[in-house]
Order: sequence, then C-alpha cells, then structure tokens
Amino acid sequence: MFGRSMAAAAMVCALAMPGTAAAQGSLNVYCSAQVEWCQAVANAFQRETGIRVAMTQKGSGEVLAQIRAEAQNPRGDIWFGGTGDPHLQAAEDNLSAEYRSPNLDQLHPWAQKQAADSRYRTVGIYAGALGFGYNTELIARRNLPAPACWADLLKPGYRNEIQMANPNSSGTAYVMIATLVQLMGEEPAFEFLKGLHRNINAYPRSGTGPIKAVARGETAVSISFVHDAVTERQAGFPVGNATPCEGTGYEIGSMSIIRGTRNERNARRFYDWALTVEAQRIGAETKQFQLPSNRNAPIPEGAPRFENIKLIEYDFAKYGQSAERRRLIERWDREVNALPR
Repeated sequence: MFGRSMAAAAMVCALAMPGTAAAQGSLNVYCSAQVEWCQAVANAFQRETGIRVAMTQKGSGEVLAQIRAEAQNPRGDIWFGGTGDPHLQAAEDNLSAEYRSPNLDQLHPWAQKQAADSRYRTVGIYAGALGFGYNTELIARRNLPAPACWADLLKPGYRNEIQMANPNSSGTAYVMIATLVQLMGEEPAFEFLKGLHRNINAYPRSGTGPIKAVARGETAVSISFVHDAVTERQAGFPVGNATPCEGTGYEIGSMSIIRGTRNERNARRFYDWALTVEAQRIGAETKQFQLPSNRNAPIPEGAPRFENIKLIEYDFAKYGQSAERRRLIERWDREVNALPR
C-alpha cells in the first residue's frame, strides 16, 4: 500500500547487502503501513531495545511477491502492516513462521481470529473499513455530488474523476474486488468493475496513492480505506470520506514473521512489542486512524468507528487463499484492466 518513494528508497538501502538479517543485534522489517508510521515504529523499537532496525516500505502485494522471490534466502525478518489477505496467503504458502505471542490474549477477538485462521502464522495489529475519499473543493467546483454508494461511482459525471489502486501490487484494491464479489456476486461485481473502469483515470501501484491524489487535487474521488482519508484531512487537505450505503469490506492489518529468517529471536521480540499498548499508540501519534488490535490501546480521536459503518461479513479465510486472490486478479487484468477507457 503506500507511497513516498524517496523515503522508501532511503529505508531500503540498509537491505542492500545480502545476509544483513543474520547480523547480531539487527532486524530487517518489511513495512506495508504508511511511511511515517513505519519510520516511527522502527525508531521506537530501536530506542527501546538497542536493536538496529532496517525498514523498507512497500505495498502489501509487492511485499508478498518479494517474500516469495526470496523464499530460499530470506532477507527480511518480519512483515509489519498491510492488508490481512496477503499475510494469510503467505501463511498458506508456508512463507511465514508459526509464533504464538504471549500478548495474544490482550487483543480484540478479530485480531485473535486472524491468528487462529492462519495457524498462528500472522496476527491482526489494526483494522480499517473500505470506502471513498473525495476532494471537497474539486467536487464543488465541478458540481459533482459526494459519493455515498458504490452505485454512485458509475455515474457519467464521474468520467475520469476516480482512482483506485492496482490489485497486482495493492492489498487495498484486492480488498475492494473481494468486497464487491461478496456483496454483489461475482458476475455482477465484474460488470460493475467494467463500468467503473470507464470512470477511472489511473490505477496507481500504492494503496494510498489514490487518496494522496485526492488530497493534491489530482483526482476528485478515490477508493481507499477511510482512515487514510482522515489522515489527509488532519494534515489540512480538503478531503472528505464516506462508506458505501450498500455495505463494505474491511481490512485486518497484520504482522508476520518471515519463515527461514536467521534473526528469529529479534523478530519475535519485535512481534511481542508491536502488540503492546505502548507500541500501538504510535499509529495515532503519527496521525494514522486505524483501530488498534490491543483492547487497551486508545482509539485515535477521529478514527472511523465500525459501529457507524455497514460492514459485510468479509470472508478472510476464503479471500485470503492464494488461488482465490490469483484467480480474481487475473480475471480483473483480463476482463477489466485490458479494456480501453
């Protein structure tokens, strides 16, 4: 999910030499949360433990592909953040290691269920609902209504006004496709996606790319996790958000230890620490508005609350399977992305 390539490049430089993960007192973290959160987590853990942290930040689909490519010689130790479906796929493909943290009992049931569903190869660290972001100034200037329902996105007035990420690299976009399939049925969902394609102006690689484009006034509407819209609004941009009237899906942002890491002791130490109240406060401190998984961690002021959102019963077990993800993304590439706009 996420942008700011210069910052990501700066963080990845520490991973340039093979075998860094084996160095005593170090930890390589692949991060699929917002870059500001990634950096703050790395700095806090390093200060507390003295363990040197090298952090590289990429979207969850990209990290999953990287972990697969490195399976015979892992260079990362732990994967922090990003939508839960790719973490479940890594667990299914034996790319992540089983670990039951002593802090599991401090977590909300949805986070514990994520761990149980993966045979304790991943765990929930935050949650957030899918919806829309929109630039309030642009839609007023162009006399467009603020989107309130999935059906609104097909209106001719939104021609070339919408962005969603590319599901090949973005977990956010895959959650959107899986949500529509569960909400509408697969055939109607793909007819919807074909209609939506006519109104799309770009499919950025990063899950947060569309909401950042909304904030900059480059597009009127994005399909995004609504907490990311709150982040942009808190930063002073003219951004509003809504969740679809028909119902929507949600993510369980997750964390996994990479199987075969030569630095498992430090990875487990980070894993345990990341589930604590103190570590989960860092999201709010960096102006991120997901719901933390630790029951005692405070919910950030302004965070979208699940009780105010019409959520579907998202089937994480089914749509977290590698074969299902691959099938849906290949169908999207073939039937939607290949169409002219």
